[in-house]
Amino acid sequence: MKLTLEGISKDILTGDRRSLARALSVVEDGGPAAAWLVRKLYGHSGTAHLIGVTGSPGVGKSTLVDALIAEIRRTGDLKVGVLAVDPSSPFTGGAILGDRIRMQTHTLDKKVFIRSMANRGHSGGTALATYDAVRMLEASGYDIVIIETVGVGQSELAIAKTADTTVLVLMPGSGDDVQAIKSGIMEIGDLFVVNKGDLPGAQKTASEIMQSLELSKNESGWHAPVDITNAEVNEGISEVWQHIRDHRDYLEKAGRLKARRRLKMEAELAELVADIARSNLQSSLEHSRQVQDLVTKLVDHEVDPHSAAEAVIQEIFSKTLPPDLCVK
Repeated sequence: MKLTLEGISKDILTGDRRSLARALSVVEDGGPAAAWLVRKLYGHSGTAHLIGVTGSPGVGKSTLVDALIAEIRRTGDLKVGVLAVDPSSPFTGGAILGDRIRMQTHTLDKKVFIRSMANRGHSGGTALATYDAVRMLEASGYDIVIIETVGVGQSELAIAKTADTTVLVLMPGSGDDVQAIKSGIMEIGDLFVVNKGDLPGAQKTASEIMQSLELSKNESGWHAPVDITNAEVNEGISEVWQHIRDHRDYLEKAGRLKARRRLKMEAELAELVADIARSNLQSSLEHSRQVQDLVTKLVDHEVDPHSAAEAVIQEIFSKTLPPDLCVK
């Protein structure tokens, strides 16, 4: 298995699409093989501009991403990777929306790679494996990585922690604009797109969003643009792509790109530790005599749940970091 992974890791660096597809399957499955592959290729990551695209179902995110891919490829020789993170099927665990079907026009373009991923029930709307999938794309030489996810409550916040630039997509007449203003997610959007601009009320929706942005506190210095698009006929797409590039330029010139990515790494580290701790706890509940004794004491009211939890946490996190992982 390790020899196979070794071959995949070498071929990814040459841009081999088949090896990239296999690597994405490995990281999506997780486990020791995924960890090995990430360790091997981590030094080749961190190079792409990560663009998050989120919004409620039906606003036309996939159509917008499809048009955006075409615009990016038309205006420069950039490799574009797309991760469409969908809700998981309750039957198979796979992605159920099938965004790749809407992006078939790019099938023959060897510098475009599109992959659907299931969120595997992850509450934030993005799969834990998304972080590692991005690294596989970066190692394979992709300059732009677009992460599309369904906006279902916490998804917008999750994608904002993952991406360098977050695009929040809405549409007129759906109530999404009002809901966005009320829910406070206006603060996480670096760019707002009112799609399906041919529908009545598009200009009104855009105006309400702009008014809300003017009233909100923005200490970053970046003023989020509001674009009206009709992605089905490519209207307004060039403006969206220009504003995305403007935001990347702003982050670099203002010295905020590294700070934003540090926050992303903190969020990923917290999720990974929580995931490992959850897995270890489940294993301990099934196999550890000490934990079983602790549960018995809980049942007999000899110890309270908070004290028991503290005891388990101390056991999990009692070890210090290895010397080679400490900052010198």
